[in-house]
Amino acid sequence: MIMKGQKINDRYQIIKSIGEGGMANVYLAYDTILDRDVAVKVLRGDLSNDEKFVRRFQREALNASSLSHPNIVEVYDVGEDNGQYFIVMEYIEGKNLKDLLKKRGKLTTSEVVDIMSQIADGLSIAHDSYIIHRDIKPQNIMILENGMVKITDFGIAMAMNATQLTQTNSVMGSVHYLPPEQASGKGSTLKSDIYSMGILMYELLTGVLPYRGDNAVEIALKHLKEPLPSIREELPDIPQSVENIILKSASKNPKNRYNDAREMYEDLKTCLDDSRINEEKYEYQYPELDSDNKKFTKQVEKAIQVEDMEENGDEVVVKQVTDDEVKKENKLLVVLASIFVGLFIIVAAFVLLLPSILKRNDIIVPEVEGKTVSEVIEELQSLGFEVADEEVEISDDKVEEGKVVKTNPLSGTKRSKGSTITIYVSTGDSKYEVEDFTGKNYQEIKGALEARDILVYPEYKEIDPDSKYEEGTILDQSVKPGEKLGARDSITLYLGLVENKYPDFTDGTYTEDEVRSFCKKYGVTLVVEREVNPNVDEGAIFEQSRPEGYTITKNSKLIIKIAKAPDPEEPTDPENPDDPECGVDEDGNSLC
Repeated sequence: MIMKGQKINDRYQIIKSIGEGGMANVYLAYDTILDRDVAVKVLRGDLSNDEKFVRRFQREALNASSLSHPNIVEVYDVGEDNGQYFIVMEYIEGKNLKDLLKKRGKLTTSEVVDIMSQIADGLSIAHDSYIIHRDIKPQNIMILENGMVKITDFGIAMAMNATQLTQTNSVMGSVHYLPPEQASGKGSTLKSDIYSMGILMYELLTGVLPYRGDNAVEIALKHLKEPLPSIREELPDIPQSVENIILKSASKNPKNRYNDAREMYEDLKTCLDDSRINEEKYEYQYPELDSDNKKFTKQVEKAIQVEDMEENGDEVVVKQVTDDEVKKENKLLVVLASIFVGLFIIVAAFVLLLPSILKRNDIIVPEVEGKTVSEVIEELQSLGFEVADEEVEISDDKVEEGKVVKTNPLSGTKRSKGSTITIYVSTGDSKYEVEDFTGKNYQEIKGALEARDILVYPEYKEIDPDSKYEEGTILDQSVKPGEKLGARDSITLYLGLVENKYPDFTDGTYTEDEVRSFCKKYGVTLVVEREVNPNVDEGAIFEQSRPEGYTITKNSKLIIKIAKAPDPEEPTDPENPDDPECGVDEDGNSLC
């Protein structure tokens, strides 16, 4: 048990617990070296000796630390301290989308498009690296007060070439957002994340999940065989372009989906344009339920078993039953199993012998970095390889322009004689060397960077009105001078923001005219109310609707109350005091 005040790795001092999960606990901690708050995720003590969970925990750190994007939670450190495995991450002051949905019920179309655009933009960086998140759900999406989205928990993310990370015919993920191919044990692709995003988008717009059931197995089966409920029945006024994005991303057949998150992001950017709102409804090019999927649905109905369920109740490991379990139900399968075993032995023997049969024809692709194109072509052809007709140009800051950077397949790999090799040629260092932007105008720098296809994100810091920096001036930057940025890389520029405050108009030093001038200067609407107040002088301001120190915002309203003199008493007839029309003259004579 980690206690308040305890130090991890003699550096991260625990402040408090901020979250508990099935695999790890998360703490707010103070980084005593870099003087900042961080989030520390610690693998639960009872799982520290379980190799499977340790690998999964370390995989989260590996995958997340390799990704740099404003919409992905940044990983600072990872390690082990006295048997405790930990990950140190950026501390996010916000709430997750599940909490937001509980509070709001559902979100507006523009809010959902903005949130999904940020998620797709962040995931596109992961997909560019062929990393699949595999657990997109509202609990793993944080949203800050300023509306910025952060994707968290790459704990079961998988690099597409890391086949050792998951067992055959097993799938792990949150069942409400589970793609059909994962539910059927076919494995994950980049398009699996797209499906989960489509289900998430449906939930954010409607406030309900499209597939619900009494247990995880029932929900998984609905993902496999039930069509997506019509979102227009829930929201008749939703633009057709928005429904099309959900139809395309949440289709059962991966062939009908976006290829990756970047393609979905590009569609989200324009879906609310006037020209697209009434576009044609998306029609699936490929059948949603092919014969293989239908067959597997029947198998799943008989054979699915839930092996593990985490505390949130919707994350499961689903595995097909083994041949032995099937034999118990049907003795006829014994014969089929025997045939299968025999075939398996034959195939295995063939696979084991095949490398030795072909070994004499394997050729190692030579090292090519830094050589000229003609040298590499000559060398490859002399070894018996074919060379692709066109070279691929890539930026490289180490290899001289015009020289060879690498080949595909890579140097050191073995290929058979006659294989085609593609050559990659350096265009030199085309990355932009970052300058010191401190004190410069944000809009000018932003335009210059975006012209180089660099992503620019602003963050605001309050500055004193008397500061040497003007509002909108750059105070600091996330990428330091001298570092380099390429296309689609990102930089955060920190801007000065003057937050003007309301003074105390009731201190006796302000006149009505001065308040009017103040409000005109800051774009505030002034409302003056006059009331009798015997405790202050006539004309004095005795009350204001926005208190001293309150931040001024343009187009807001300020109400002040000014003391006025009591209304004069109306004359009355002393002989008939109830008659307000009568009075007396200077000599005391009645005026009635």
